[in-house]
Parts: sequence; C-alpha cells; structure tokens
Amino acid sequence: MRIALLDSGIGLLAAAAAVRRARPDADLVLSSAPDSMPWGPRTAEDITARALDCARAAAAYGPDALIVACNTASVHALEVLRAELEPAVPVVGTVPAVKPAAAAGGPLAVWATPATTGSPYQRRLIARFGNGAEITEVPCHGLADAVEKGDEAAVDAAVAAAAALTPRAVRSVVLGCTHYELVAERIRAAVGSPPAPDPVLYGSAAAVAAQALRRIGAEPDPAAPPTGGLTVLHSGRPTELPAPARGYAEGRLLVADRAVRAG
Repeated sequence: MRIALLDSGIGLLAAAAAVRRARPDADLVLSSAPDSMPWGPRTAEDITARALDCARAAAAYGPDALIVACNTASVHALEVLRAELEPAVPVVGTVPAVKPAAAAGGPLAVWATPATTGSPYQRRLIARFGNGAEITEVPCHGLADAVEKGDEAAVDAAVAAAAALTPRAVRSVVLGCTHYELVAERIRAAVGSPPAPDPVLYGSAAAVAAQALRRIGAEPDPAAPPTGGLTVLHSGRPTELPAPARGYAEGRLLVADRAVRAG
C-alpha cells in the first residue's frame, strides 16, 4: 500500500511516523512546500492553492490514501481536496484533539499558531467539543518555524514563552499544530509543575494514521516486514528528507534501515 501526506513543511513527520509504526510495509509519499511556510497567515484561497499543488504532486505517485497532516490546510482546503481526489483517493484531515482532551476533564490548554489561536474555527471546535472544561488558548509565537528549521535555541525559547502563558493547573495540553508533536517531550517538561503529574499531551498523528488505514480497509500490522519506501517531494520536486527532519525521532524512524527514494 502507499500512503501520501501533505503539509507546509516537516509537521507531517509525526503522522508519517505513526503510519510507519502501524504498517512498516507501507510506502510513504511526503509532499510539502517548505519555501512557502508559514501557511497560517496566508489567505484561505492561497492556502487551498498550495495544498492542492502538494496533493496533486503526491497523487501522481498513485497513493491509496492522502493524509492532510496540517491543521491549517485541513481547515481551509479539505473540502476542495476531497472534491478533486475522492472517491479514487480517500482524503483524511487533521483536527486538534480537543474532544478527547476535554472528555478526560479540564482544565486544559490548546497550543496553536497565533493565526489559529482565537480564530472562529478554533472557537467553534472548543464550543462543540469542549465538554464544559476550562480551556485556555495559547498562541505559540515562532514555534512551528523553529521546529521546521531545527533551531534548538529558538524551540526552547518559543516553548518557554508559551508555557509562561499556560496555567499551572492544566491537566492536559492539546497540540494544535502538527509541528508541535515533534517536540512533545520538551513541551511536557516545560508545562509540568512538580510534584503534580505532568499534563497529558494530545496530538493528532496516531488518530489520522489509524483513520487512513480504516479508509482503505487495511489493518494495523506493526510486525509487518519493514519494506516500505519513502518518497520526499518539495513543491513537487523529488528530493531527500531535509537535515532538520533527521534531528527528530520521527524523521530518523522514517529513514532507519530503508532506502529513501527520490522519485
């Protein structure tokens, strides 16, 4: 099987790694446009056009399903992507995990990009799935960009700034940008308040990976032979996994003991 994923940049690594863990035999196609990052401040029309470009580039490789591994692209482009690709290629979007976090009880925090924080979309999500929990929206200035560049000092600074805006009493943190899942342990450490237990982090990667497999009628099989290949596309051009991606556990997982195909 072949699963494609799209994002503005390396935020798709978390979902790609989740697919790899569930099906080591699946070929992966990672399609992004890092030169156009960040997508959040762009218009909905611009985001949709860029997501379509990434999706079309990935579709040329004949995937069985496409994961939109980006919250911003899912908000603005999901319906357009589905209209173009389905039913031939099931399209799975990404939604911040407010529902399971709120169901576990509050108080909780939603970490998201400044463009998403306080947006009508996020407010509707909280209103629909907040379950009456006390929820704090936290803008994470510069965090996605720092993760994309693999800038350790900038990541630490952005995480610390967001943690300072996060109430100490929170029991869980929703990671509302796929890039944030790549530095989840740093976030957990920053928002922890000993001797209280560390807050539970809620990402979306595992859920979207599972949904993609369900949409194509495949079962998870972590014991499958690790034969899955990896194709990396930047603005439709075959390339290699960028160096910053290899600095994260998810990126290293994707290239471990496998040939990275450039096309």
